[in-house]
Amino acid sequence: MRSRGAFARVRSAVFARHSNPWSAWSRWATAPLLLVPVWTRSWPHAAVVGAWFAVNPVLFPEPADQRAWATKAVLGEELWLLDHRRDAGLAVDAAASGALMIALFGAWRRRPVSAAVATGAQMLLLLVYWELMARYYETHRDAETS
Repeated sequence: MRSRGAFARVRSAVFARHSNPWSAWSRWATAPLLLVPVWTRSWPHAAVVGAWFAVNPVLFPEPADQRAWATKAVLGEELWLLDHRRDAGLAVDAAASGALMIALFGAWRRRPVSAAVATGAQMLLLLVYWELMARYYETHRDAETS
């Protein structure tokens, strides 16, 4: 049980820092970097991209408040993940993951149009997902604090 409490504290700390709009938006904006190591078939590129995506959620401090849309989206995702919801958020997240898989396949096959279109679709779907998570946060944040 003790390790579960430690994991929950670490998870909460990571989400708190990742809810900084700089963290959320910079991660979203750099999503196309995921294609680089696949396109180039380069382990060093994979290491750099992997390091960026590992460090990004803790690179920035916690936001001063929770008014920003990106902040609400990230904190809403944390609450939503804890609830194990099977709803529109899950469907949109699955669709975004599917679009990413198509983009990665396009990068592997070195097909720039399919990789770019699928990456664009994935990024748009992530914004839809964020909107759902921000709404989820707005309706469930009071239950989380009590």
